[in-house]
Amino acid sequence: MLSLLGLDPQTYHHHALHDPSRAYPETNCYADIIIELLHASGREPLAALARSVRTDFEGDQWTFFKPDPRDLERLYGIDIHEMQLYKTLSAHIADQLRSRRTIIVELDSFFLPDTHATAYRREHVKSSAVIEGIDEASQRLRYFHNGGFYELQGDDYRGVLRQDSEPSDTMLPPYAEIVRFDAAPVPSEAELRQCVEELLVEHFAHIPASNPFARFRSSLTSELPRLLAGDDADYHDYAFATVRMAGSSFELCASFLFWLYGEDAAAATSSLMQLVAGCKSLSFRLARRRPFDFEESVAHLEVEWSSAMSAVAALVR
Repeated sequence: MLSLLGLDPQTYHHHALHDPSRAYPETNCYADIIIELLHASGREPLAALARSVRTDFEGDQWTFFKPDPRDLERLYGIDIHEMQLYKTLSAHIADQLRSRRTIIVELDSFFLPDTHATAYRREHVKSSAVIEGIDEASQRLRYFHNGGFYELQGDDYRGVLRQDSEPSDTMLPPYAEIVRFDAAPVPSEAELRQCVEELLVEHFAHIPASNPFARFRSSLTSELPRLLAGDDADYHDYAFATVRMAGSSFELCASFLFWLYGEDAAAATSSLMQLVAGCKSLSFRLARRRPFDFEESVAHLEVEWSSAMSAVAALVR
């Protein structure tokens, strides 16, 4: 097994950000794998979440949060950038692991056993994973995906690496990125928090200029009739892109602020967790697919967002 960190899926323990007790134990496939890669390599992933304060309503969806690549380089010396796939995926993986690097790649969840409750052997859904190890001879692959660390083999190995598929002009290669760990000097532990505080100031300067929940309320007014007339798939797609993205991002933001400021961040984290609870409640009400009055609920979230940003402003002054 060519391995980046020498980990065993049987003994691996995920980061506390993926604890089942959280409102959103998983956020999105990309943020989750960065959290676990940092954690597994001995780095504190909470330090990388400053950009979550910029979470916004993008017109038809909420921000798909990713730790900022520039922050990762500044905090940990980690550089992530797009790579060219010109050989087999397994060959690229092996080459990068030999160089003490790894890759992030979009894989088909149809072949990922850890998605057994959703997509595994049911539907083809792209999802990002970080490769930790490969054994080409015995056809085994170890990878970070969502909130955990897993191994697949055999038919799943050949399927996820496209070894059972004939090359086709209509089959596009997956999007892939190289992860380097030697891109810049790493701040000392004493310097890390000061660096994170500086990053938060930079990101806070780019928070939404208007209340995103006010814009979301206006959008939901027009979207709700379509959702009620659609099917379960319409609801799930909409809920994932909107209230789930918002709720999970604001929960990360609350955890980040508590890690950085402790009880001094109580006002901000309290309002942020009200946003998390409100998004969760909206998810349940949307799932019933019956008309309901959401105006008061979302108006409450508008107030909490304003309160949260005011509290963060007091912290970064």
